[in-house]
Amino acid sequence: MTVDLLVFLILALIAVGAAVGMLFSRNMVYAVLFLVLVMMTIAVFYLMLGAPFLAMAQITVYAGAIMVLFLFAVMILGPERLPEEGGPVAWQRPVAIGLTLAFLVEVVYAFAAKVGGLGTLMPPAEGAGSPAAIGQVLFNQYLLPFEVTSVLLLVATVGAVVLTKDGKDK
Repeated sequence: MTVDLLVFLILALIAVGAAVGMLFSRNMVYAVLFLVLVMMTIAVFYLMLGAPFLAMAQITVYAGAIMVLFLFAVMILGPERLPEEGGPVAWQRPVAIGLTLAFLVEVVYAFAAKVGGLGTLMPPAEGAGSPAAIGQVLFNQYLLPFEVTSVLLLVATVGAVVLTKDGKDK
């Protein structure tokens, strides 16, 4: 067993354990913190794959900005505990179990179809996750979607400012 495989298995156990902890946590603050741990382990996976830019983007955007926003929202709204059994969310558990089983069937099918009998996966190309490689792909192959997304974000920002502005400034 190589060191990389051992590190991967340990991180995979941490990620799966944190995800299960997030799902079964009755306290919303703990659930958000478990999700931050999952995002951090995913960032380490990116580092192991030789994609440092994606790892830093994972930490900065997801574990940093979005999870802090979730944590602030939870803390502002109140970290109440979920109701025990029954209540308004009783129907969600069977739906979640059904969707999880469907997702697992899709994952097994995708691996069987892509890899061909659940064999070994091909490693990524050298430098595939570097900032230069991402910039080349983004601005050569995906320039139009990139520009459309930037215009859409600009329109959303202007719309948010217009919606929050009161009529007293006229």
